[in-house]
Amino acid sequence: MRHRSKTVKLKRNASHRKALLSNLACSLIQHGRIKTTLGKAKALRPVAEKLVTLAKRDDLHSRRLAIAFLHQKETVKKLFSEVAPASKDRQGGYCRITKLGARMTDSAQMAVIEWVDRVVAATAEVVEESAETEAKTAAE
Repeated sequence: MRHRSKTVKLKRNASHRKALLSNLACSLIQHGRIKTTLGKAKALRPVAEKLVTLAKRDDLHSRRLAIAFLHQKETVKKLFSEVAPASKDRQGGYCRITKLGARMTDSAQMAVIEWVDRVVAATAEVVEESAETEAKTAAE
């Protein structure tokens, strides 16, 4: 029975699973959204949200904890300078998982995991650009 067994094992041992989740978290922080299997996305979400919560504290200890997990200083810098400030007003739920369907080769369920506040920032830029172009065409 799996009562109170929260860890998703992903058919890997502990060190391999930790390395996988660390690499997925680094990719998510660097690119803003990644395409992966549904199981990996569901396992990554709590890890990524804990990292954002850690980055929102923005002190030396939380920075060292993030470096210890991610092993990439540039990624930690981006987490603390871009991702966490974008989510400062949000109390939780920093990631969104969107199901894509089955992969052609092995029928594995695929999903996209992305930051919720990333999409809001992108749409705001598009709205600003379209307003600028409309103002230019109206002036001509």
